[in-house]
Amino acid sequence: MASPSPAPATLLAVCALLAAMALFQGARAQQLSPAYYDESCPHVYDTASVELAGGPYWRVLLGRRDGTTANFDAADNLPSPTDALNVLRQKFADVGLDDTDFVALQGAHTIGRAQCRFFQDRLDNFAGTGQPDPTLDGAYLSALRQSCPATGADARLNNLDPATPDAFDNSYYHNLLRNRGLLRSDQVMLSAPEGAAASTAPIVERFAASQADFFRSFATAMIKMGNIAPLTGSMGEVRRNCRVVNRS
Repeated sequence: MASPSPAPATLLAVCALLAAMALFQGARAQQLSPAYYDESCPHVYDTASVELAGGPYWRVLLGRRDGTTANFDAADNLPSPTDALNVLRQKFADVGLDDTDFVALQGAHTIGRAQCRFFQDRLDNFAGTGQPDPTLDGAYLSALRQSCPATGADARLNNLDPATPDAFDNSYYHNLLRNRGLLRSDQVMLSAPEGAAASTAPIVERFAASQADFFRSFATAMIKMGNIAPLTGSMGEVRRNCRVVNRS
């Protein structure tokens, strides 16, 4: 694992996965507070939280350029919480990320929260069956039903990692081994039917057995993801304010 850089470093993080996470790394301990970074750039809040939660360090390139337009069609390429495993794997493969990268990046769900509406169908009407998702642990299912009743709770937040929600660790993978993945896109890496998880389940088990292995693989995958089609030359711009496109 790389040590912290003496200058702020921009990190990219996923999904899972409801959207890609933007992570930023600060060097000085006195700067590592969500309040400090929230004043300077909105997404930096997430990274300060990740670092304070014990996440890994790695070196990344600085000075990345941002685009100046939004592309709604490209949003379809982002992982969805309801995607089947083969769809998820293909989305990652399409940008040069292999199964180890995929499973490691999903581990970003060791922190964060998701609204009930993104997994409500798993509780009562999975895939239109009128039954809950059979891969959900019974006790966990009961707890989620209390938090997410059938109506009126779409926006209620639930921890992606119910065991250690504020620590960046490998507890997420232990949850999957206990059938306590919150999103379908989490649990399918271990429990997809008909042997579909043959390539991902061993990686889940490996990361559950070794947090150090998870951290190394996560850092490697983050570096690879950060190098996907970066804007160069006159493409895009270096933002003066992270929140908005530069004014000419």
